Amino acid sequence: MFTFGLKVFISGVIIAFASWLSLKKPILAGFIIALPLMSLISIFFSYMEHKDMEKTIVFSKSILVGVPASLTFFIPFFFAKYFGLSFFTTYFLGVVFLVFGFFTHKYIMNQL
Repeated sequence: MFTFGLKVFISGVIIAFASWLSLKKPILAGFIIALPLMSLISIFFSYMEHKDMEKTIVFSKSILVGVPASLTFFIPFFFAKYFGLSFFTTYFLGVVFLVFGFFTHKYIMNQL
């Protein structure tokens, strides 16, 4: 249980720091969030917990395929101003795109 709590704490601190930083330096905060920090931490903790290299490889491949699929969430934000979309409409469309990204990810991972 301590390990789980440590994972939650580390992840929470990174997210909270980036959120706080976004008010002062949104470009830097965006870059920090774009870094694969959560992937680095998750892959390390996963391997240390299970010591299974095969599962670690599958996990890592899933992250590699999942990153572009998850970026589909941001497509509506890129065009929101052009189409005059509200925040909630843009956010909702991002979630819809993300759902399609998830199913694309799932399909690709089943093919590997």
